[in-house]
Amino acid sequence: MTTETGFTNVDHEFFHRELDAFLPDRIYDAHAHMWKRDWASFTLGADIQNVGIAEYDRAIAEIHGDRPTETLFLSFATPDHLDLIDEANAWTADQIKGRPACRGHFFITPQQDPEWVRDEVKRLGLHGLKCYHTFADCSPTWEASIPDYLPEPFVAVANDEGWTITLHMVKSRAIADPDNLHWIQKYCRSYPDMQLILAHSARGFQPAHNLEGLGKLAGIDNLWFDTSANCEPIAHQAILRLIGPDRLMYGSDLPVSHARGRSLGASDSFIWLYEETPVWGEKHIRIEPVMVGLEHLRSVKWACWSERLTDQQVEDLFWNNAARLFRLDT
Repeated sequence: MTTETGFTNVDHEFFHRELDAFLPDRIYDAHAHMWKRDWASFTLGADIQNVGIAEYDRAIAEIHGDRPTETLFLSFATPDHLDLIDEANAWTADQIKGRPACRGHFFITPQQDPEWVRDEVKRLGLHGLKCYHTFADCSPTWEASIPDYLPEPFVAVANDEGWTITLHMVKSRAIADPDNLHWIQKYCRSYPDMQLILAHSARGFQPAHNLEGLGKLAGIDNLWFDTSANCEPIAHQAILRLIGPDRLMYGSDLPVSHARGRSLGASDSFIWLYEETPVWGEKHIRIEPVMVGLEHLRSVKWACWSERLTDQQVEDLFWNNAARLFRLDT
């Protein structure tokens, strides 16, 4: 049987075998997206046109097993749809109005006026900022420096307001790149009331980069990490060991969670294996790839096991760290 979001019996069997006994009773998803087909090319099943809070709840239950889940939603935009960024931010805010434990990040571009952004975030009732390298004025944007897509005046505004910022850094060596390290250190130390979240376990899809660079960020009190869609357990382990278990938060990265395949470190970089990638036949067997969200959760499980996290620390990773950062008690 295949569900509306593409989950099969193979996926459900994987969940019950690998994850059901591991996951805590409640989950905070610190990195997920909502979108409309008009302004994003994401897909979530053939018949789902728009993914709001209701569609998110149904989809995420397939990798969480109906556990209560609250979420930080990151508004999303592409350079092809500049005229729809305002709509995307407003729609994200509208979707979470009835969910007081949910949070939302306002999507920014480097060309916007930071003071206008300040006013808009407050008007919409959102809680921080989301940026992306594709809006940087350089080529290729995958090698952009952080200020190219997160200019310092936005960080200053976030500091004034006590906001969080989710950063998907780029450059080929991620957190091992000296330029990335410089700007993360500068932003965090210059703006201590801004809270910076490094997405995808510091984009450690090649875990060697985390092992090389993370130690230089130890002791920075306003630096956080989400695990989103990273399927390499050592990427998470490096954060747990070098930074600490109180700084790492789980994130699904829906809709990436509902693609079939996984990320894989290779050489000094990484690759993504998808369902259509011709690698799933091996000698006498046919491998059935499962959803990225399941592979990712198993990598988090292995990291917790390898670092000998207590049950309480696992609960912190899946709820309490996010609850503290996003001030759920207020």
